Amino acid sequence: MSTQTSTSYCTSMVNSLQRVIVKHPNDAFISQKHLSENWQTFNYIEEPNFEESLKEYGEFLSILEKHVPSIDFLPQTSRVGLDSIYAHDPVKFTKDGAIILKSGKELRQPEAQVYKEYLKEKGIPIIGELTGDAVCDGGDIVWLGERTLAVGLGYRTNLEAINQLREITKDLVDEFIVVQLPHDQGESECLHLMSFISMVDHDLAVVHSRLMPVFFRQLLIKRGIKLVEVPDDEYLKLGCNVLALAPRVCVMVAGNEVTKKHLLDVGATVYEYTGTEISYKGTGGPTCLTCPVVRI
Repeated sequence: MSTQTSTSYCTSMVNSLQRVIVKHPNDAFISQKHLSENWQTFNYIEEPNFEESLKEYGEFLSILEKHVPSIDFLPQTSRVGLDSIYAHDPVKFTKDGAIILKSGKELRQPEAQVYKEYLKEKGIPIIGELTGDAVCDGGDIVWLGERTLAVGLGYRTNLEAINQLREITKDLVDEFIVVQLPHDQGESECLHLMSFISMVDHDLAVVHSRLMPVFFRQLLIKRGIKLVEVPDDEYLKLGCNVLALAPRVCVMVAGNEVTKKHLLDVGATVYEYTGTEISYKGTGGPTCLTCPVVRI
């Protein structure tokens, strides 16, 4: 795929996914020994099983390969850790190119520089980079429309980052919405804006309303977005983490039957993969595993 500057990159969470960046567990988890030595440091729920993670990722990739023409793989490097499998967080794309972020999880901060070098190597333009005390994860940034950006303010994304993002995107965004996130399970846990909302179509979102600020929920409804509610038990199994491959064509972690049925009932096509090792144990579903570069 061409990487010329005439390419229009990503200002949608739902348009047809044409190009994506991912990282294989071979290059993030590396080995069972590496997992054994590092899973607690990275605050995983349990130690992932390396061989099973490869099988699960193969299943996930086979779904992507059927729908996404171009899949790029981040390289293995000792500069980053297990969480680099969650390729979504170190950057966010706009129509003009990438913004390099800086994770609110200190262990993940080296990922930004590796990503920056990778994008330069691929000829993908970078339009801005967070500096100073700013911290932000890609999981806190949601395109609600082509010129409407919602950003979560919480433990992973601070006010300084929001101010810088507002400045970087001032010519690209008409409506910049700041969504204050709840404390929920605390600073050590990963709660992003995308933890409780996944856009599945321009007028359809999978949500866990218990964590949503009232103003934000009302804003979605006012914009004509239908809400598919994820029950408590399925939220804990990443049922709210749904990746749109195209409008109403999506992929989710297997085992969230209520949410899946709700999606089928509103005409969505749903693909599933086993995500125990690559998603549940590290608290990162299909949106986290993928960094959409181009959607059309």
